[in-house]
Amino acid sequence: MKVVVAHNRYASGQPSGENVIVDAEIAQLGAAGVTVLPFLRSSDEIGTFSKAQKVLLPLAPIRGGDSQRALATLLEREKPDVLHLHNPYPLLSPTVVKTAHAHGVPVVHTVHNYRQVCAPGLYFRDGHICTECRGKTFPTPAVAHACYRGSKAQSAVMAATLAYHRSTWKQVDRFIALTDRIATHLVDFGIPAERITVKPNGIPDTGAANAPGDGFLFAGRLSPEKGLALVLDAWSRHDDGALGPLRIAGDGELRPRAEAAAATRSDVTYLGPLDNAGVRAEIARAACVIAASTWHDVLPTIILEALSGGRPVLVTDRGGMPYLTGNAGWVVEPEPAALADGLAKARAGAAALAPVARARYESEFAPDVLTERLIEVYRTVAGRG
Repeated sequence: MKVVVAHNRYASGQPSGENVIVDAEIAQLGAAGVTVLPFLRSSDEIGTFSKAQKVLLPLAPIRGGDSQRALATLLEREKPDVLHLHNPYPLLSPTVVKTAHAHGVPVVHTVHNYRQVCAPGLYFRDGHICTECRGKTFPTPAVAHACYRGSKAQSAVMAATLAYHRSTWKQVDRFIALTDRIATHLVDFGIPAERITVKPNGIPDTGAANAPGDGFLFAGRLSPEKGLALVLDAWSRHDDGALGPLRIAGDGELRPRAEAAAATRSDVTYLGPLDNAGVRAEIARAACVIAASTWHDVLPTIILEALSGGRPVLVTDRGGMPYLTGNAGWVVEPEPAALADGLAKARAGAAALAPVARARYESEFAPDVLTERLIEVYRTVAGRG
């Protein structure tokens, strides 16, 4: 089987679990005997564009002319069985769906966010969940609130792109929803349930930690929607040292909050940004990993990494996090009191749930399990085509 994997990589300065997942999936498919033809663009390219190219950049998400011509050449030459699309913005454009169909190639699309409806793709604005654009033919609230990159002009372009491509998305042959809540989002958007397969992403097996850990790890982007402020508020409701250590890894606009907490409490350490190996090492040191997003986070990679390492998770009841956690942790409302109570329960029960976490990874998120499910989706779509 021959598959084109199309993905617009996020900028290297913007840590992206989606980039990690796509790279891992390409490797896993190759190991399973699938011929993978990567069709990748990167937002890093924008920095090398000429002035003329930058002037035309706002049109790229709508049509993606250069990318479509390159894709057409690849499809004509290789004649793949399936095109698998991940992120199309900004340089690929959802028009890849039409380009693939013009060459008789069916399309599978993994949905990593809510950008069929929401300009930033988060359902999150000004510190709270926002679904004002749901059900609207043209998402005017996104423009009024400057939801995309804080710019009304850029938001207008993205809103126009979403409106233009509403019909494009309806042409996708099979959607892969990473969790049950993404599937609900797609049905609400108008996609028939029979064209949706719920299949989470998997990550390579990092191996369970050999020794028990201590305390908690928060690792991720230090931005409001990821919940660092919520974690620190909940943590402050316990005496210094009562919960063991809290280690914070990552970078972002809330970095000063992490540094301030580390300066005022002996049980808080700010580690700064870490590479993948560093994060895995910190997971092994901890007894429990915290994912406290206040938005409908689709599939935080840190949860899968924790389960792979045999570490239970404490998560908020948002997005796909309860689905990922299952019986391998604790799910609480995204409120300081509820999270503070969850911290105490996790402190007491983390060691007992360590083997449960590892077993959940092996049965639900291991690469061989998920890769076979993905290949079956390809076979079904290609056979129908």
